[in-house]
Amino acid sequence: MAREIESSVQMRLYALNKRQFVLVFIVFFMCFGISVLVGVAGPHIVETVVKNGSTLIPKPDNLNTGPFHLKSPPMSTFHQQLWLTANIITDSTGGGRFEQPFLMGIRIQGINGDIQSVVDSDSPELNGDLHNRSRLLRCRTVCEDLIVLHLGFLDYANYLINVYFYGLDNSKFNIKTIQFTFKSYNPSFTQIEIWIRFVFLVLTFLATCMFAHSLRKFSMRDWSIEQKWMSILLPLLLMYDDPIFPLTFLVNSWVPGMFDGVFQASFLCALLLFWLCIYHGVRQTDRRFLRFYLPKLLIVGLMWIAAVTLASWQEYNELQDPTYYYRLDTNNFLGLKIFFFIVGGLYLLYLAYLLIRAYAELRSMPYFDLRLKFMTALMLIVLSISIAITILRFGSGVLHDNFVAEMSTNYENSAEFVSFYGLLNFYMYTMAFVYSPSKNAMYETHFKDNPALSMLNDSDEEVHYGSDEEATMTTRNFTKYDSDDDFR
Repeated sequence: MAREIESSVQMRLYALNKRQFVLVFIVFFMCFGISVLVGVAGPHIVETVVKNGSTLIPKPDNLNTGPFHLKSPPMSTFHQQLWLTANIITDSTGGGRFEQPFLMGIRIQGINGDIQSVVDSDSPELNGDLHNRSRLLRCRTVCEDLIVLHLGFLDYANYLINVYFYGLDNSKFNIKTIQFTFKSYNPSFTQIEIWIRFVFLVLTFLATCMFAHSLRKFSMRDWSIEQKWMSILLPLLLMYDDPIFPLTFLVNSWVPGMFDGVFQASFLCALLLFWLCIYHGVRQTDRRFLRFYLPKLLIVGLMWIAAVTLASWQEYNELQDPTYYYRLDTNNFLGLKIFFFIVGGLYLLYLAYLLIRAYAELRSMPYFDLRLKFMTALMLIVLSISIAITILRFGSGVLHDNFVAEMSTNYENSAEFVSFYGLLNFYMYTMAFVYSPSKNAMYETHFKDNPALSMLNDSDEEVHYGSDEEATMTTRNFTKYDSDDDFR
């Protein structure tokens, strides 16, 4: 295949021998394993308080209608969010399945101090107005939990919640009791989360500075496509680790949480765009914006818009009404969900096409073959672990009702959270190390990143995994070829 000669800074990837390649992956897995152990030793993520509806004080007039007067446990900003769920237990013993639509009314008031000091809030969700929401009770052997309300940030020390049911008195089964469950983040986990984010933020800042320092003597036009992308992804990783995360606990506002969601979506979509550009750009030097970047930006940009819109839409509706539940807004939710999966499917097809084309055209070229093998191996490792974490977290419902972020009771400890953060951070650190300039990179003449010309007489084994002596000879050959006028 004829390919235009492209000058680029020699990457450390080309100077690694077999032992060093193995050591790079061993260090990656060791760091990831340490993060998993830290997560396993961490506290439970969810703090749960259960209250039985039949033993509440004052006692409800009727279990089928209420009202149920609930007072939340003491809350602080370290609890981050508050969920209230209801589990209705009926006297059904036959295991039959039935559905019962009904109306749920919720009145919420904030308390600072004792119960005598009920706060008159101007916010629409906490001013004591009655919020009415339609719900559907689904029962088989047991009934599904009902989401009563969700508060995205906590302004008060306690909350008074009155719950009313309308329509359940017509059900063919009698209600034995109702278990109300308050769920929030464990303050101990919140402290661990702050420290983990801070540690990764510092490590990412150091990695970004070191990578930028290693490229300071080279012109940007001579950077390889991997090096250019790393100069974009590392600052985005800083945003992913969220330097403004502590503001969540200092400012009683939904804004820091919204920015955290936007930062995470931006980094993950940039990573998806990076994979597309790498597998296409490694075999094509003509990277004009309209032909090269625009189709990829269109696909990934639509995914970013869908993710941010879903998060913002849910956040906005919950701010206006904490009883809002996205599963019941079926038209808008399902439309965005289907749109996201269609665009995601197109992305996967496009990525598979670019990967197959890259391997078909470049697998016989030593340098490009090495770049493809490293990129693909590390990408598959990250994707495999990410999919495993997601399945462990959400189970078989990963493609159904967990599409929008909500409290997941499958979290038993901090392992999934820490391992996922560690996975992405260590993935970026590994690429920053491998794609940084090698010690033997030339400062005045440029490395011809074209194996068809520069490595005609070398075998793949010698180029990829030479011994230490062979690596020295390879470096000497680089200097020879780069100084040869025939290859300029």
